[in-house]
Amino acid sequence: MSRPLRRPAPRTLRGRLSLVALTTAALLMAMLTVVFNTVVDRHLQHQADNELGSRAAAVATTVDTSGPGVRVVETANDRLLDANVWIYTGPQLLEKPPTATADGTLTRAAGRLAARGGERCTTVEAESPRHVRLCSRPVSGHRSAATVVTALDLAPYRNSADTLLLGSLVLDAVMLVCTYALTRLAVGRALRPVRTMTDQATQWSAVGSDERFGAEGQPAELARLGASLDALLDRIRAVLRHEQQLTGELSHELRTPLTRIIVELDWWRTRPRSAAETRATHEVIAEAAQSMRTICDTLLNDARDSAQNASTTPGATAVVPVLHRLVHDLDERDRVKAVIEVSDPELTAGLAPALLARIVSPLLANAVRYARSRVTVSVRQSPGGVRIDVADDGPGVPRAFVDDLFQPGRRADDDDGHDGAGLGLPLARRLARAAGGEVSHDPTYTRGARFLADLPAG
Repeated sequence: MSRPLRRPAPRTLRGRLSLVALTTAALLMAMLTVVFNTVVDRHLQHQADNELGSRAAAVATTVDTSGPGVRVVETANDRLLDANVWIYTGPQLLEKPPTATADGTLTRAAGRLAARGGERCTTVEAESPRHVRLCSRPVSGHRSAATVVTALDLAPYRNSADTLLLGSLVLDAVMLVCTYALTRLAVGRALRPVRTMTDQATQWSAVGSDERFGAEGQPAELARLGASLDALLDRIRAVLRHEQQLTGELSHELRTPLTRIIVELDWWRTRPRSAAETRATHEVIAEAAQSMRTICDTLLNDARDSAQNASTTPGATAVVPVLHRLVHDLDERDRVKAVIEVSDPELTAGLAPALLARIVSPLLANAVRYARSRVTVSVRQSPGGVRIDVADDGPGVPRAFVDDLFQPGRRADDDDGHDGAGLGLPLARRLARAAGGEVSHDPTYTRGARFLADLPAG
């Protein structure tokens, strides 16, 4: 099956703009050429009619209509006046040019013109000359009347018109060539800054440069293009920075469990071990591997959420609905009750809902894990932001462990019977700081443990 033919079109913007300019100029010049030559034809015809009128007036002075009949008076230049002149009295032909025949084309046309009366003009196509202009002029007297018809060869006027037409067509062709060349040159120069900006944007985006185009000293169109490219470069830089941050967080968080695996393997290889020691080593390696998996899942999920919400401004996130959802989704023990205390149901935080949930969720999970019977979540307005308090009535944080509380992979007591890899609190603080907030421990709280999440206002 053959494909439909497509009209060839320039592939470059400069070629397309040049073609549009050429087409527009061609249409405009065609209209101007038609109008110009029409005006010239009318002007030349008017000149011919004036010439015929002047000649008819001269011949009329030789026609005597004062008597009962029309009489042609002989003059010194009679031969010049009689050239291409017919004189009628009514339908009767009194005088005709010496070269004209009584039944010739011009004589018949002159007779019809005289019969119609008045001052009239017409163009007649003859054999030689080809085009002849005839004009009639009545001569009135007291007792008789006559009509003078004069003829003029239009060949000189037609030649002048044809010469002007040919000259205008040549001028149009030259103008179109110049228009196309100048348009390509002008468009090429106009698009040169765009090409330069494109190359710079490609180079800057590859290295995450801080260079930007800005709007100063740029035309309005290039200023808008520069603003768009600057926004695109900002997004690319944000993506690169986020990628670098994710890589750094992964390397930092994975270092501790990976070190534990390496240490256990080195210790196990130093000498033969019993079956119990081998099982213990396997458990430590399995726990460290699970920790690494938890770290990867947490950081990659956060990176995925950030990438999905990168095109939107964090704006205002309602805090209370997110807290209610987190409390509802917690796997609470039967003897632990979670309570939310709200001072203002309309409080908003300046970060994405997914990020808010990932900051607060580890605090809630940690509180439920160690609480005896109750977990209290309170949210209130703070100077310049929103504060979320998560408190439990558990044993609290040992004083000796406060300095290591937010260190990845560290736990106060590995044999306390609670699961966990010691990653929740460090990640919560890291995410909060990335959003412009902070997660901290309140050492003054003595009825258990209380953690404070200070977040920017929405």
